[in-house]
Amino acid sequence: MNEAERNTSIAPPRVHYPGAVRPTVWIETLGCPKNQVDSDKLGGRLAAQGYVPALGPDRADLVVVNTCAFVESARQESVDTILSLADVRAPESRLVVTGCLAERFGPELADAVAEVDAVVGFGHDVAHAAPEDGVARPDATVRPRRRIPVGAASLPDFDLLNLPRPAASAPWAYVKVAEGCDRACGFCAIPSFRGPQRSRTIDSILGEVDSLGAREIVLVAQDLASFGRDQGVGERSLARLVAEVAAVVDRVRLLYLYPSDLSDGLVDTVLASGVPYFDLSLQHVSAPLLRRMRRWGDGARFMDRIDSIRSKEPAATFRSNFIVGYPGETEDDHDRLLDFIAAVELDWCGFFEYSREDGTYAAGLDGVVDPSLIIERLAEVQELQDSITARKRAAMVGAEVRVLVDAVSKARSCAEAPEIDGIIEVPPTLPVGEFVQVRVVAARGPDLEAVPVEPSMATR
Repeated sequence: MNEAERNTSIAPPRVHYPGAVRPTVWIETLGCPKNQVDSDKLGGRLAAQGYVPALGPDRADLVVVNTCAFVESARQESVDTILSLADVRAPESRLVVTGCLAERFGPELADAVAEVDAVVGFGHDVAHAAPEDGVARPDATVRPRRRIPVGAASLPDFDLLNLPRPAASAPWAYVKVAEGCDRACGFCAIPSFRGPQRSRTIDSILGEVDSLGAREIVLVAQDLASFGRDQGVGERSLARLVAEVAAVVDRVRLLYLYPSDLSDGLVDTVLASGVPYFDLSLQHVSAPLLRRMRRWGDGARFMDRIDSIRSKEPAATFRSNFIVGYPGETEDDHDRLLDFIAAVELDWCGFFEYSREDGTYAAGLDGVVDPSLIIERLAEVQELQDSITARKRAAMVGAEVRVLVDAVSKARSCAEAPEIDGIIEVPPTLPVGEFVQVRVVAARGPDLEAVPVEPSMATR
């Protein structure tokens, strides 16, 4: 769960405005990169239906909020965003909520938030579905608002996973290769509303990669390492996918790998791609606590795996995430996590307070950790990791790296994933969308400053 939150716009002249020809839409996206991909595909479908991007939510005929419901804080932010957009939207516009919050809490959300016109589950048309499908049909005239809960919808109208999407607006793009998850992690409710894993075909993924026109492709899924397993292929399919994507783009990056499925073959394929970046979903290192989480592994196994990768590629970059305050977490468990972080020196880490999710295995566990103690433990691990990240970034001063210029003055090397890791500040004259060899001249916490190795590049 990472992690980065995005705001995306897509939209059209209001159909009820005199002289307007095409309707406008604004899409607000919350949550992880997988949600961003869903929004891109939803935007592409709306464009095919005649919608054009609005200049802002206050100027849109249709305002769509693609929500996140992973943890309580994400749910609250989704609700706050809905209410904020309700305040600024035009009086005649429609406000539609979709995404994880809509899928998981549709009826409750429709009843609780009177400002919402429709709550729409995954795979349902937010613009043109009939009322019996769970959404209100748009109308060219001013009409009363209506709220129809997601529970009114039966089967999806379309397969969101395999919808086409517009070309990438940046030099990089996320590509979702599968939907759903077959695991039963004790803390996670995602399988209950995203469903079982459904992997795409490699040909369909390559077609999307080609259409995006991006220099870097970031592969994402709820359980990326299990890509293809539902098709009877398993990890070998992911290794093949990585190799085939790497053959047609400059960079391919993987996010959210379950550690037990990080095979030698997959590691070798990732290293051969030229992007030695490993995002491992570890969650904790205490074996007893991981068993309570219904997760595989322990700190020793994780360290051995990381060490083996570093023996092959000393410059490999590692990211992970950990849950703090899971029911039953003891001081000894916490100390084990601190010791692991200090010893393994991951490049990037995210730490998350345990969030109780109704219907999960963990919701019924004893040993609830006091909230004040969770905050204290979070501060400890974050402070430790921040110092490690800052030290490792400072050690890069003087090094030469190849960067992709994402935007004016902002670039990334292989060691930084977009939106979630640090950035490399570069001269504003460097061309966006191009790769440039730079020398690091300064470090500021997680971020670096660099100048082109060829001085002429800075004046172009």
